[in-house]
Amino acid sequence: MSIKGKKILITAGPTWVPIDSVRVISNVASGLTGMLLAKEVAAQGGRVTLILGPCGEHNLNSSIRIIRFRFFNELKRLLKRELKNTKYDMVIHSAAVSDFRPEYKLRGKLSSAKAYSLRLVPLEKLVVLTRQLARKAKLVMFKLETAVTDKTLIQRAKNEAGKISADLVVANRLNPYRAFIIDKKGYRTSVRSKKELAKKLTAILLKT
Repeated sequence: MSIKGKKILITAGPTWVPIDSVRVISNVASGLTGMLLAKEVAAQGGRVTLILGPCGEHNLNSSIRIIRFRFFNELKRLLKRELKNTKYDMVIHSAAVSDFRPEYKLRGKLSSAKAYSLRLVPLEKLVVLTRQLARKAKLVMFKLETAVTDKTLIQRAKNEAGKISADLVVANRLNPYRAFIIDKKGYRTSVRSKKELAKKLTAILLKT
């Protein structure tokens, strides 16, 4: 399909979860993948809204609508607002969403003179919420793994995409970077850089 004029929501960047009033749990995501995708999609005429986490902006096109967030609950609220108020044609969920939160949020600032034990509990999967709120939108999800073979990486990504009914899944890993774009039929395209991923994924979206 042509992306021109289509409303496309992209999430990108890391997600914070508070430990106390000043400390957070986060991850090493830079948001670069989502920003590169936003630029590629916008260049094809897409009406892009980018929900961007706590990271720097990389020369984004002025036509891209940018909404900033820092914390998991902020991202959840923004997704619910955007998907309820706007009929998006496509959602590309590339944000590195936190998987865990502390069992208890602590008030104030923990003393650095003491040792603490932190018990983590799972957070809900926002990609599941996204699919529930945007059933008719084309959904692209991401699955990151480390220290696994290509075969295992691809199979785990396909399993997750099947559970959520995603239209495409990007199975990726770091150090060195490697990714596979996989459609519902199992056809896959391999890439070796985030820039290549943004170009090839956009090209695939133009054909589907």
